Amino acid sequence: MLKKIVILIFIIAFSPASGYCQDIPHYEKKLAAAKNKTERLTALDSLLSRTFFTDSDAFIKYSIQYINLAQEMDSIEGAARKAMNLQYPLTNYANDPLNAITIINSVLARKYKIKDSLLLGGLYIKRGKANTKVDLKKAIEDYNMALENFSKNDSLNIADTYLFRGQAYSNLGRFVLAGEDFTQAYTIYENKKEYDYMVYAQQGIISMFSMNGFYEKAKLERNALIKKMKALGLNRFLSNEYYNQALDYKKMGERDLEYKSLLTAEKVFDKTQSDQSTFIGIHSRLIEYYCEHNQLIEAKKHLELIENLEYDLSGNPSAALNFLGGKAKYLQTTGNYDEALKLAQNKLDIAKNLGLEDEIMSSYSFLSELYFDMGDYKKSVENNQASNAIKDSIYNRSTANALAYYQTLYETEKKEKELVEKSSNISLLEKDNESFKKAMLFGGIAVLLSFGLILLFRNQRHLRSNKILQEKFSQELLISQEGERRRISKDLHDGIGQQLLVIKNKLMASGDDDTKKMVDHTIEEVRSISRDLHPFQLQELGITKAIEYTINMIDENTTLFISAEIDNIDNIFSKEDEVNIYRIIQESLSNILKHANAEAGKVSVKKFTNNILISIRDNGVGFDFAEKYQDVKSLGLKTLLERTKFLKGQMKVTSKKDTGTVLEFQFPL
Repeated sequence: MLKKIVILIFIIAFSPASGYCQDIPHYEKKLAAAKNKTERLTALDSLLSRTFFTDSDAFIKYSIQYINLAQEMDSIEGAARKAMNLQYPLTNYANDPLNAITIINSVLARKYKIKDSLLLGGLYIKRGKANTKVDLKKAIEDYNMALENFSKNDSLNIADTYLFRGQAYSNLGRFVLAGEDFTQAYTIYENKKEYDYMVYAQQGIISMFSMNGFYEKAKLERNALIKKMKALGLNRFLSNEYYNQALDYKKMGERDLEYKSLLTAEKVFDKTQSDQSTFIGIHSRLIEYYCEHNQLIEAKKHLELIENLEYDLSGNPSAALNFLGGKAKYLQTTGNYDEALKLAQNKLDIAKNLGLEDEIMSSYSFLSELYFDMGDYKKSVENNQASNAIKDSIYNRSTANALAYYQTLYETEKKEKELVEKSSNISLLEKDNESFKKAMLFGGIAVLLSFGLILLFRNQRHLRSNKILQEKFSQELLISQEGERRRISKDLHDGIGQQLLVIKNKLMASGDDDTKKMVDHTIEEVRSISRDLHPFQLQELGITKAIEYTINMIDENTTLFISAEIDNIDNIFSKEDEVNIYRIIQESLSNILKHANAEAGKVSVKKFTNNILISIRDNGVGFDFAEKYQDVKSLGLKTLLERTKFLKGQMKVTSKKDTGTVLEFQFPL
């Protein structure tokens, strides 16, 4: 209700006293009866001011007519202003960004007639906003052009451009460049005391980290922003930051911390200034939390708070998604499945229209639970598969972005070191030149020798530093991969595996033996995948028994005859090191099965006083080690070497074509 009143006051305050007394049909008649282009342009301008808030389709239609007519009359700046106003509704309401780009291009074709830097730079910004829906690289080019065309006096518009370009860089996974742009925007807004926009710039950095799984980095940035808000008295934004932190905690699986953040967000919410959509989000998430903990009285209290709020959800899709999710969860918990299903389907449709992957994934997951409760197991499985497909897509993209982020950090650090070295070399050259003038030939020779030694030393140190950075990056990547394998394995075992067992039990009761066999087969596949992803037998049996178990499984289930001599190496290494040793043996045996074409193999694990020696041999076709290691597609040997380095061990490969292969790994105790 409050939002509608504000819009009404805005319309009344900025409209001519008599203009809005006459309705849209009146000006449509004036447009039809216009005798010349000037009268038509005036009538179109009146129609645009009256359809801007009320009818997006009519606004788009009359805007296009106005722009075409203004160009015919050589009023390029007038056409430019209307083209800028048209971009948002055409891109977002009509979902036609290509048409918005075409219209702006038609104006930019005569940009030499535009003298206003704000107008020219603004056109490139608007085209960039449309291009974010089509091609992010072109959007960045548009923002670059905007920065070139703004004057020094257009500082706030320049800050806006940095903010938008930072968002585009972030979506492309170019995080260092994105961070630089967000920081530029933040600094300008802060200097101009535009604190609201300063908050938006900092939120861009936080969102960049959060969307790509860097939750701890996002939390550090968010805490710094909250501290700044409190210092500047920006209390109206605080509840939104605590709410967003709660969303991150939920993604991390920290449900208790999520609940505490939601309570804090509720406590600091300013009813007079804070965004009402944040209020809806907070209470919707609390409804879900209380329903999951079977606290229905508390859940109902928060649902009534939202339902009694006079707020137009149709103008805020994000708030609508939160409300639908919270109410659907309450209806499911109270057994009103049919009504919950309608709301859940509505939420899924809105999420799909907006292209919000997280919301689409959560909608499918909720529908899977709902159909399961309703006894429709087929639809439950279908929705669960749809949710997992999106989850895998998000994970793959996040992993790629994480790799891009760390790689960019590595490259940036390398470039900074090169710059420092170049600066140092320049200083040395200047000193050498002075010495040469003073000491002539002998001094020059001494300087050249010194310079050569320093250059050689620096080059060696540089190579050593690069090698350390690369090894550190590889080791962090291995740890991250192992953690993700463990998480996915646990999700498969505790989530899908448990659901399949419930389905199996229900099928046993119904007597459907054929379907039960299919479910049994599926359960075994899930368990097999879970075991491959993370070797739980390490925890259950110990490293020695886990190795023996793996060898027996290969011996029993493949054509490869494999023998083993395994000394007991339990409780010698840390749990993390045991996983790496297990992976080395597992990957070595996998390579034999895939590539060696061997009939027999042998695994030996020997414990000595100061070290452990692991030997894995086969009688297969062998290979050229140098050729295989240089092959960019061959990751197996590189991974084995990285794991060996992680354990501070040594790896030796003895192989020739047609004579078999011996892999030896030595690890210190």
